[in-house]
Amino acid sequence: MLERHEVETFLTLAGELHFGRTAERLRVTTGRVSHVIKKLERRIGAPLFERTSRVVHLTSIGRRLADDLTPLVAQMDAAVRRAVDAGRGIAGELRVAFLGEWTAPVLLRAVSLFTERHPDCEVHVHEAQLSNSRASLLDGSIDILIASYPFDGMACGPALLSEERVLAVAAGHPLAGRESVSLEALAEHPVVQYPTVTSADFKRDRTPEHTPSGRPVPKGPMGNTFSEMLSLVAMGKGVLPVGEHTRRYYPRPDVAYVPIHDAPPIRRGPVWLETNTTARVREFVRAATDANLPLTSGVQ
Repeated sequence: MLERHEVETFLTLAGELHFGRTAERLRVTTGRVSHVIKKLERRIGAPLFERTSRVVHLTSIGRRLADDLTPLVAQMDAAVRRAVDAGRGIAGELRVAFLGEWTAPVLLRAVSLFTERHPDCEVHVHEAQLSNSRASLLDGSIDILIASYPFDGMACGPALLSEERVLAVAAGHPLAGRESVSLEALAEHPVVQYPTVTSADFKRDRTPEHTPSGRPVPKGPMGNTFSEMLSLVAMGKGVLPVGEHTRRYYPRPDVAYVPIHDAPPIRRGPVWLETNTTARVREFVRAATDANLPLTSGVQ
């Protein structure tokens, strides 16, 4: 049987065909590389490399050995990785969900990378609703949710999406033709409210009780779903601050979206129950971050 360091040295030299670069990659001396190869050739009973002062070539026997060993080493590495994953709990099932159509692509990119890294963990994808998103995290129906911040009482982050805020108004509303509006405009129009089960911090962020200057914001009717809330807007029952992605995913001829020029951006990302911070959850958050790096570093 070949020793692991012999196989590693041989395959590295077979790829580099240079003793110096092989030594650098393995962090050993060139003398050590030469010693291992000579020892291996004695065991095989034939030269594996042809050496001159300038070049190194594989012999036919060396090429055959490299071709045979490469897939075997890859399988061994994969087996060890699966064992390590199982030891860390990266197996079994993971239930993930998205809240809002615009978060679905972010979630699916994360699922793709996570599955590639941890093929022994089966991922189930669901769509959450405003009415059940928190309850689903609390009762374990889902392990991790891609949703808007803030989401109080839960572990959050990092943010994977960022978007500017716009004000949803009825198509015939006096503000519909404006180039932009201020948050102060909320004091002059009733604001459609989110369901009672929605997190308190979230509601304070999206539908504040006061404008930045301290003026009270009148409350409009409550909707049970986001589509229902937009329908209330379309009926002229109130206005609603939303993210600019709503314009793309909920285009309606009876609703206009007006930029809010003095509002902070809305951020979205993974949310989970802190007591459910398993190895699977940690690895999924890492995959979500890695899979969506272009989004977190630029305009989204």
